[in-house]
Amino acid sequence: MNKEQTYQELLTVMPVVLADTAYEISLLANFVALIHQMLPDVSWTGIYLNKEEILILGPFQGKVACTVIPFNRGVCGASATERRTIVVPNVHRFSGHIACDEGTMSEIVVPLIIKGELFGVLDLDSYSENRFDETDQKYLEKSADILISYLQKLNQ
Repeated sequence: MNKEQTYQELLTVMPVVLADTAYEISLLANFVALIHQMLPDVSWTGIYLNKEEILILGPFQGKVACTVIPFNRGVCGASATERRTIVVPNVHRFSGHIACDEGTMSEIVVPLIIKGELFGVLDLDSYSENRFDETDQKYLEKSADILISYLQKLNQ
């Protein structure tokens, strides 16, 4: 399968995996696990949750991670502050990058915004330079939209 086909399959499977999940932590955990399982060449997948403008580690797949990230630090902090997806081809060239895993070469971070408020960020890392591109951004943003719709249903 090419990248586009992989993402289309991910978007098809995601609602099935997330359906009937009654707990937020379970929803987040399965969302992260599904993405990590289906996407090749991804070393870390996780969600950082916004707690009073500090990002705290939520469910993830991969090596042990940084537990607290201020909004003004790293790719996650920049995405949270700017509320936009950030794709970094080489994290070693990103000013303020936080090296939770020295082997990480590239990263993509998608903000999770619910009703105008930042819920958190979806963060993916790879040991390959230039791993993430516009296709990843497009489909990870669609994946985030699916997650957000399920989170909103839980909080109704």
